[in-house]
Formats: sequence, C-alpha cells, structure tokens
Amino acid sequence: MNIENIGVALLGAGMVAQYHRRAVEACADLGARLVAVGHPNPARDEQIAADFGVPRYDPPALLLDPAIDVVCICTPSGQHAAEAIAALQSGKHVLVEKPMALGLADADAMIAAATAHDVQLGVVLQRRFDPSFQAVRAAIATGALGQITLAHLSIPYLRPQSYYDQAAWRGSWALDGGGVLMNQGIHLIDLLVWLLGDPVQVQAAAATLQHTIEVEDTLVATLRFAQGALASVAATTTAAPGFAHRLEIYGSAGNVLIEGEQVTRWQSDTHSLDVPAAITSNAGAGSDPRGIAPIGHIRVLRDFIGAIHDKRAPLVDGFEGRRSLAAVLAMYRAAGLR
Repeated sequence: MNIENIGVALLGAGMVAQYHRRAVEACADLGARLVAVGHPNPARDEQIAADFGVPRYDPPALLLDPAIDVVCICTPSGQHAAEAIAALQSGKHVLVEKPMALGLADADAMIAAATAHDVQLGVVLQRRFDPSFQAVRAAIATGALGQITLAHLSIPYLRPQSYYDQAAWRGSWALDGGGVLMNQGIHLIDLLVWLLGDPVQVQAAAATLQHTIEVEDTLVATLRFAQGALASVAATTTAAPGFAHRLEIYGSAGNVLIEGEQVTRWQSDTHSLDVPAAITSNAGAGSDPRGIAPIGHIRVLRDFIGAIHDKRAPLVDGFEGRRSLAAVLAMYRAAGLR
C-alpha cells in the first residue's frame, strides 16, 4: 500500500455512508480518496454515481481490487461482522460503524481476523475524539473531580414510526440488534464506560411502549462500577419532540454536565478547569438521526489513517469497540431481552 494514496471504499450507500464520504474528502491531505461504493443492487448505479461520484461495485469486488486499502462498513448492524471479517481476511483495513457486531463472539472473531492478517480494525464511536470529552476523561483520571460516586445518563430521543417503517431492518433483532440502547444509545454508553470503566453489576428493565417493532423503545438500568460508582441510564425513542442527551458525573471534588455535544457545567473544588469550545448545544440526534455534525467522522478517519501510517492501534480499535457492545448486551440480559 502506498501510504501517500489510500484508496477507500464504502460498503453501503445510506445516510451514514454520506458522513464517511465527507470524511474521506476532508482527509485528502492524508492521501485518502474514495474509490467505490459497494452495493448489491445494479439498479442503484446511476444514483450512487450521482451521490458519491464513484462507481458501484458488487461487494465481493471490493475485496479483489488492489486499489482499495480501507473498507468503511456502513450497512445494517447485523451485517457488520460477516462483512468486516471478509474484508479483513482479504487484507483490507476496516472501519466499521457502531455497533461493531451484535454479539461478543462475532466481535472477538473480527478482532482475531484483524490480528491474523495484520490489518487495522476501527470502530466509529466518535465522541471519544471530541476535545471536550477528552478533557473530562483527563480530569477524572487525574482526580480533579475526586472520587466519582454517581453518574446519570438520559437519552430522551424521538423516532417516529415512519423512521422504523422506511427500512425493514430497523427495529429488528436480526439486523438492528436492539432498539434505543443498541442503535441510538450505544454512543453514550461508550462515553460512559470510557469515562468510568466497564460495569461490574447491572440491573435493568425495558419495554416497547409506542412503536410497532420487535425491540425495545424504552429502557432503564442501574450500573455499578469497579471503583464503587453507581450510574443510572434512562433511554427512549418516545420523547416528543426529541431532546439532547445528558450525562451527569458527580465526584467528591467536582461535577460535570454534558448536554448534547457540549460540556455545559464543569465545577471543581481543587482545580481550575478549562472547557474546550463545544460543537453544538441543540437537540442534535435527539430528534433527527441526521442531527450530528460531520466533524466526528472526520476525526475518526483521520486517526484511523494515522494508525495505518504509524502502524499503531487506532484510538477506538476492536477491543475498545467491544466494550460498549458488552455493556449494552449486559443491560439487555438484565432486562430479560437477550
């Protein structure tokens, strides 16, 4: 592979693939260029060419083209594992959308394939790349907030029935892998475990209250972490008109409040803490899945290309991507869903 010219292919041509297209364009200075979009339907040829500016490939053809170095997987969640493993086994670096898989055995198989074929596996959990959230993590790690005792995560989103009806895979166990927690909430669960660690004890309850879907649209849980902190999680896609998520973290020497993509409160008894500039403070993805800024995907891809260049692990590799999946599945088991 010529590290000055990294060919990228997108597998999938839906909404999230457009975020990856924009990320590739923003990483042109690192050598990234979009080569193709993988999609099984030849009837999409003209539309894909118009939307992405590159030809449509049958998905197996992506794995045979030596001009393609990176495959970004933007397909329904239930397809991620098989597609990622096939690409990794073909010697392609893989950047996969969340969740990386629907089960831990598949996640482990993806990690093993990347290791066996000496290629990179990254997971799109972009909030870890935000400077504000990185500053919060550093403050917790250095003890600036004292002993963390309590956290509360609230995800009061809205997704109308039409959101689920427009694609058959949405709201299904087989291809979505879950409801509000797996599809929408996993980003915030990832932020929680990144900041506080993996939960060691979980209790939960879930229900489907408003939608005609197989999976949950509402879930509440309580978590206990290894250092003793307790956390509550409340998530729904029934909260009209949709609100920004909130993550509150309380410690013996200070507290932090994150609303949407912004740190809106940061207090400490012992340190003067600077909060980096926020991206937005509106409802964001709370009311519209397109309400996220493209900067997150750009940061993820820049780090991923850097990992390829430097032969290091990306910031969110397979092992890190597995952590939020494990936490979501633990809550599902506790709620009697899986």
